[in-house]
Amino acid sequence: MFSLPTIQFDPQLLRKYDQPLPRYTSYPPATELKPEFEDVNFRAAIAIGNYKKTPLSLYCHIPFCETACYFCGCNTVITSRKELADPYIDYLIRNIHQVDALIDGDRPVHQLHWGGGTPNYLSLQQVERLWTALHDRFNFDPAAEISLEVNPRYLDREYVHFLRQLGFNRISFGIQDFNPVVQEAINRVQPKELLFNVMDWMREANFDSVNVDLIYGLPYQTLETFRETIRQTIALNPDRIAVFNFAYVPWLKPIQKRLPQEAMPQASEKLDILQMTIEELTSNGYVYIGMDHFAKPNDELAIAQREGQLHRNFQGYTTKPESDLVSFGMTSISMLHDVYVQNHKRLKDFYRAIDLDVLPIERGVSLSHEDIVRRTIIMELMCQFQLSKEALQEKYHLSFDQEFDDHFAGEQAALRQLEIDGLIEHTPNHIQVTPVGRLLIRNIAAVFDTFLKRRATTGFSKAI
Repeated sequence: MFSLPTIQFDPQLLRKYDQPLPRYTSYPPATELKPEFEDVNFRAAIAIGNYKKTPLSLYCHIPFCETACYFCGCNTVITSRKELADPYIDYLIRNIHQVDALIDGDRPVHQLHWGGGTPNYLSLQQVERLWTALHDRFNFDPAAEISLEVNPRYLDREYVHFLRQLGFNRISFGIQDFNPVVQEAINRVQPKELLFNVMDWMREANFDSVNVDLIYGLPYQTLETFRETIRQTIALNPDRIAVFNFAYVPWLKPIQKRLPQEAMPQASEKLDILQMTIEELTSNGYVYIGMDHFAKPNDELAIAQREGQLHRNFQGYTTKPESDLVSFGMTSISMLHDVYVQNHKRLKDFYRAIDLDVLPIERGVSLSHEDIVRRTIIMELMCQFQLSKEALQEKYHLSFDQEFDDHFAGEQAALRQLEIDGLIEHTPNHIQVTPVGRLLIRNIAAVFDTFLKRRATTGFSKAI
């Protein structure tokens, strides 16, 4: 029998460290991708992966949504014109062929994810067409994780079962809040009965794992109303639960201006909501994975964390070992060992590039050796909540010929302050995140972020 990781809630420290920071699904963060990037660097990075036989993680972006959710921060195309999906699938498959031509066919695919937007905006025929295009071109491991996000408002039992029969084995859907008043305010009305029906269909179809998303900080939420949402979610019995802190950034996402800002919970109530959420979920058997994720103890995320094998990429936490994330579709981001690239964010630019037979890359970044070392530190802290300095130096044969603390001398003052505040335990060979530090893991990781000092943080959500 294993013991569940412990978390301590310290409101004073949470208020002290509550500042805008990257979510560190990557390092450097996506804000560092620049338009001056040349695609020859992307091609070279794929060639290195071919030589090393690095496994693949694939992502397809389906941007379409029938209606706008006012809280949304994703790159979407809002339209009820379903005929727009057919040409997009055409171009998406052409994009797959462009990139597949660069990749050795024997590299195994360990993971595939469809996100959006709303992947179930597609018809069953379109889903099957895209599925076939991917499986005709890539070498899928029989044990591959194959997942997608769905909007429960546009699902029926036949659609859910079709996805499972086709080969999807993991599925995720957004709840955000069970309260009808909140749902009305965010323009996402989905009755409780609908959500429980959708979960019944997914269980009936025998998906390996079902994830649901919640958001706190939305208009008209209170501690007690969100407590009821948490209890309804527990009754729903998903395998994984993500509870995101709402990032109100109307200067970046104008759709959020439609939300009544005066109805949003104040910072003190958000802290109460966060504490209640953690207590309710962990007391009902869910393991706190990190950031805003919880999972049942027998879920692969929890197992991977216990075994020190948890990883993180642009899709969030993942159970697969280090892979090259290769992404298709408008606005999607690929994450190779030392190169990140993002495709064009506008449909017309994405289409134009493919018509010209060039990779539809809008911006990118090449990582230095120092970036990769710092990325490893940040990801170890984010995923395992600890760092072995000796293991890091051995892994990278660090050429600076210095001890860890000498090389990161500029970070020592910040680490000392974290230790004084009880967020970490810092020894000559180890950094260990404490139970209270787990909730402030972004602040701990940010110590090693050299880009943060020269970057505006207004585009990031707060740590809490």
